[in-house]
Amino acid sequence: MNRERFIKQRRTDWQQMETLLASLQRSRLGKWTGRDVTRLSKLYRSVCYDLSLVQSREWGVRLEQYLNDLVAQGHNCLYRAPPRSLDTALTFLSDGFPALLRKRKNFFFVALALFAIPFLVSFWLTKSDQATAEWLVDKTAMEHSRESYSKAFYNSIDARYADERSRMVGFYVQNNIGIAFQCFAFGVTFGIGTVVKLLFNGIALGAISGYLVSEGLGDNFFSFAISHGSFELTAIAVAGAAGLLVGWGMVHPGELSRAESLRVHGLDAIKLASGSGFMLAIAALIEAYFSPMAIPHAVKYVVGTMLWLIVFLYLGFGGRGMVELARSGKIQRATTKTSGISSVGARQQTL
Repeated sequence: MNRERFIKQRRTDWQQMETLLASLQRSRLGKWTGRDVTRLSKLYRSVCYDLSLVQSREWGVRLEQYLNDLVAQGHNCLYRAPPRSLDTALTFLSDGFPALLRKRKNFFFVALALFAIPFLVSFWLTKSDQATAEWLVDKTAMEHSRESYSKAFYNSIDARYADERSRMVGFYVQNNIGIAFQCFAFGVTFGIGTVVKLLFNGIALGAISGYLVSEGLGDNFFSFAISHGSFELTAIAVAGAAGLLVGWGMVHPGELSRAESLRVHGLDAIKLASGSGFMLAIAALIEAYFSPMAIPHAVKYVVGTMLWLIVFLYLGFGGRGMVELARSGKIQRATTKTSGISSVGARQQTL
């Protein structure tokens, strides 16, 4: 059987499934009839088989995409539950986000390299030669950093922050999420803006860190930053990965149109950016309430090391216990919104 004959024979069932899905999605679960459910279940199984056949015979990305979306919407319709937005968000953060990051790990590692390598280079240069820091960072920022870290935190900063930590949470969230959002949003410049932003932040942070070490303030600085840095720095790399993903969708659409490629990659990018925002919110809480506490630096190093381990375990193993609908590649986006039935119908015209 060739592709054209296959489409001609199966198109009727696909159209029937679209029509049935549109009807069921407009009504409440309690109004569904047994006949509707039986019919949808039968069509769902047959379209799943169609999808596997198209994939095995490589009959085109557009046909595969159309059937994949139809299967995903059928799954969502059959197994949908009453709206539970909080449960959905918690499930995404605990399982979906780390699983998605591992799926897009190449973009994460590229973003991490773009941030970490400039950081290490500028750190080494400014640690060895303070004059280099003035070429890389604004002198006012250097002086402010030196003043902030000039005394032990448990003697000065904790007292200074004692009555304003709640306000500082808001400041940290705004500042950190602002940086991460820029790394993500600049992806629309074909990824160039994201690359520049990651390089710039890596250089700036590395230069200030190296300068503080050269001034003999390294212990004060690292004992303060080690705890929240696990979530904050990782989240910036995640946001950078989201921006690079958007840029990749624009530069390399493959067999898809550039608009559709941007939609496919952009959806994952938005999810990664959302997970990054979650991590930055945690970092802000730690930075405001724990980092300036009046406790010995050794305790902060121990807690900070544990938090880095938690982040590694969370991103490396979170969501591995989920039932992966896409394990065999048959359903690549089972979470596609059921409201997208119109886009499925539109793509059918291009098969």
